[in-house]
Amino acid sequence: MKQIAVFLVMTVIVFGSCTSLFQKGQNQFRAGEYQLAISTFSKILEDDPDNQQANFYVAESYRLSNRVEKSEAYYAKLIENEETFESYFRLGQSLKGQGKYEEAKEAFTKAQEITLDDNYQRLARLELNNLAKLEAIEPYFPYLEVENYRLLNTPYAEYGPFLSEGFVYFTSNRMPTGIYKGTGTPYLKIFRAKAEGIKVDVQNIQLLPQFQNETNLNQGSLTLSPDGNMIIYSRSNSESSRDLPDTHLFASYFRGGGYTQPIWMPVNEDEFYTNQTSAFSPDGNELYFASIRPDGQGGLDLYRATKLANGDFGNAVNLGPQINTPGNEMFPYVAPDGKLFFASDGHPGYGKLDLFVAERTSNGWEVKNLGPNVNSVADDFGIFFSKYPTEGFLSSNREGGLGDDDIYYFEDKTPKPKVVNVFLNVTTKEKKDDGTEVILPQTRVVLYDANNKNVGGDFSNQNGRLRFTLAPDQNFSMIATKSGYFTKSLSYSTTGKTPRPEDLIQDVTNIVLDTTIVLDPLILEKAIVLENIYYDLDKADIRPDAALELDKLVQILKDNPSIRIELSSHTDARASDAYNDNLSQRRAESAVAYIVSKGIDAGRLVAKGYGKRQLIIPNAQTEEEHQVNRRTEFKVIEIRD
Repeated sequence: MKQIAVFLVMTVIVFGSCTSLFQKGQNQFRAGEYQLAISTFSKILEDDPDNQQANFYVAESYRLSNRVEKSEAYYAKLIENEETFESYFRLGQSLKGQGKYEEAKEAFTKAQEITLDDNYQRLARLELNNLAKLEAIEPYFPYLEVENYRLLNTPYAEYGPFLSEGFVYFTSNRMPTGIYKGTGTPYLKIFRAKAEGIKVDVQNIQLLPQFQNETNLNQGSLTLSPDGNMIIYSRSNSESSRDLPDTHLFASYFRGGGYTQPIWMPVNEDEFYTNQTSAFSPDGNELYFASIRPDGQGGLDLYRATKLANGDFGNAVNLGPQINTPGNEMFPYVAPDGKLFFASDGHPGYGKLDLFVAERTSNGWEVKNLGPNVNSVADDFGIFFSKYPTEGFLSSNREGGLGDDDIYYFEDKTPKPKVVNVFLNVTTKEKKDDGTEVILPQTRVVLYDANNKNVGGDFSNQNGRLRFTLAPDQNFSMIATKSGYFTKSLSYSTTGKTPRPEDLIQDVTNIVLDTTIVLDPLILEKAIVLENIYYDLDKADIRPDAALELDKLVQILKDNPSIRIELSSHTDARASDAYNDNLSQRRAESAVAYIVSKGIDAGRLVAKGYGKRQLIIPNAQTEEEHQVNRRTEFKVIEIRD
């Protein structure tokens, strides 16, 4: 990744030549040979540690070769001699790149204080705002765990993994064939190995077989189109005066059973633009890539190009200031759900490059840092999901690696939820004439959820028992049926009957509950007393307490749609026959009207007032005996097919 970063263009002040050694270092710096320039100017600093020009070139060489964290001492030396915005600002970046946030804040604050330039003020303010937001960053994937793929990595650089059709492709300089003078490390090439998800065959890694890696060039950050017919990669840092001066995108096409030699892509548009780290949209119709262009926000920006009729990509559009910053945005990845993942050092992050995700909202893009379980103070970049969003790869040069950029794999380790099984034991019984309840075997009980969906059903055994498995904190209903008995429904809720999730200890907790369903025999012309049906003296209006009891009859009628009933009202023996007949008829009709108001067909109901002609206790003497005679009953008079 270091080699890919060296093209970041900066205008530097060239100091006058002092010695042949100094001039040699200047020439190396101008040529982008930053590692050689560091070595040359370090020799000057051995004899003259306060040499401002040598300190400047070493500091800038580290920064431009993506090693700004190593430049702290040199920028500090520059500040000892002269306090400038540039020196304080770059010192702040170096300190931030080492995780020294408080010191970085002081440096950025000082940089802001000593300049009146609006653009410089904006840059310092952005860095200070980003530092202030660090504590508010939360893990985007809370249970994602990142591990170094030690069997795949070497002390050299490995980064930018891309998985396609059973192979993982990545960039590495593990086979040195020349030294890139910008960083003093071998040139980068593209490799591949067989892979199944994040499981890589590390014993059989080979150079890219589709076409030959070129010598004395950095090549990497490969991507393939979803249909596998197009390979795009970054190619850079040629030392030939006849070659392109910067980093560009090259493409190889599948033709006639093989891939063509790579060619320069028109999407680059200008040979002096920097273009790199590309990714296709899931449908292959868009290409996202990083570029430095005049319409950018500063540094590398992300662009989106669309597929043209001839198969090339063009009409590149900057993704705008919600995505891009004055810093660098690169290594895009477009997820299947349209979310854009990328690396940036311009959004609030922990040091150098961090990984971010951008989500589309009604107000445009919303960018979020992936959080401390994914990012580090070092460079974190090149994310790729082998199984979105639970596993994949990323690249990092964080502490604890094997030496340079390393490939890491990640997996979602969300803890398995603790399971609560609710077992409901149901006992079916019947009510006898004397009020006792006895076991009623072979009763059909059907279970429904809160949406009235059938979620179970069975017959009770010879002991009248059956069992359902229910979900915690849910509402259910059951309907029990048996030939010769009234069908009965009842509600059942598990809410509040299981432990709270935070109180669970075992992975699996079983809760056993019990309930009983009692059925009444369905016998034609057998009177059934409705208990607690009361009326005010000499009135037939349905009181609220009577309505509650009548609701039970309404439910019986709903549960048993084939029955037709007679609802009768009875008085005690006091008062005249005519008075009692009239009163009881009005009360029966009032009860029927209430039931009809609840949705029961009036044709299923007959109202009958019997007055005092069917006394249960003749010659009643006490109020309690009179109350027994004052009753409301119903009986089934017809069972329709």
